[in-house]
Amino acid sequence: QVQLVESGGGSVQAGGSLRLSCAASGSVFSRNYMGWYRQAPGKQRDVVATITEVGVTNYADSVKGRFTISRDNAKNTVYLQMNNLKAEDTGVYYCKLGQLWRDYWGQGTQVTVSS
Repeated sequence: QVQLVESGGGSVQAGGSLRLSCAASGSVFSRNYMGWYRQAPGKQRDVVATITEVGVTNYADSVKGRFTISRDNAKNTVYLQMNNLKAEDTGVYYCKLGQLWRDYWGQGTQVTVSS
């Protein structure tokens, strides 16, 4: 089993920044991918950014140039640096780890951006 614990959410004004962290523990294998997903009120959960164990990244078009995903493999931790936040970035952000054909999710952290 894998446990994921997110931190770093909060409330910020438009144009501000936040940094999310997600620490994985348990049976974490070296080959995996990690990512951040966002669920706005009344909407489905969508991918924000993903990163492989070797650092290959992908971003949703809406966050390119503003968000940066990174990871520390020694700490089994993934980060999401969010700059120039917009009201439409508001939602619950979930961390996901995928390995051995299974996905694990964190409990989510709220990000609220006021305009």
